[in-house]
Amino acid sequence: MTSRLLLVRHGETEWHAENRYAGVTDVALTPRGMAQGADLGAWAARSGVDAVACSPLSRARLTASPAAVALGLAVEVQEGLREVDFGWGEGRTIQEMADEDPEAVRRFREDADSGAFPGSEPVARAAARSTEALRDLAHRHQGGSVLVVAHNTLLRIALCELLGLPRGRYRRIFPRLDNGAVTEIEIRGTETALRSLNVPTAPHPAPAPGPSPAGD
Repeated sequence: MTSRLLLVRHGETEWHAENRYAGVTDVALTPRGMAQGADLGAWAARSGVDAVACSPLSRARLTASPAAVALGLAVEVQEGLREVDFGWGEGRTIQEMADEDPEAVRRFREDADSGAFPGSEPVARAAARSTEALRDLAHRHQGGSVLVVAHNTLLRIALCELLGLPRGRYRRIFPRLDNGAVTEIEIRGTETALRSLNVPTAPHPAPAPGPSPAGD
């Protein structure tokens, strides 16, 4: 039986303007980020969602909450959906890192799997835990639709893993997931299909900024 997963990057945070790698740091949503959560809630109420799950980080929980309230559902908090720990890169901009160690940034940009930042969570580990969480949700909600609110880097890694794409090149294959937008996949057994990417939920969404190297 096919399950439909609606993957959403949380709303805008206070570190977006500076393009900092938030990772596992619990960064607050901006007013715009809160509004994106409200738009997602209104969208979910009319979209036939059967369950809501999210990362344990507050920016994901606050984005998912309006949808859960609108649907009368409890949010399923999944530890496996937590953002990647960026280690040395946590809380820093790509320029700050390049100023200190340009070779480390070059390796990361070339292949985020083999060139992961020092002290960061390995991409393979993030891929394993995220896909385990998503497959578990699909299994427990067979035939239904699950709204999943998580993070830019984690979801891109998971998409690559599920679709059989090189996970170390997630930044090039999926340059970004827009805040509050929906990426739809279908999972049937061991097979995954991508149905849509970055579909806005706001009635009149603001133009998305250009591709961002940061993850949050």
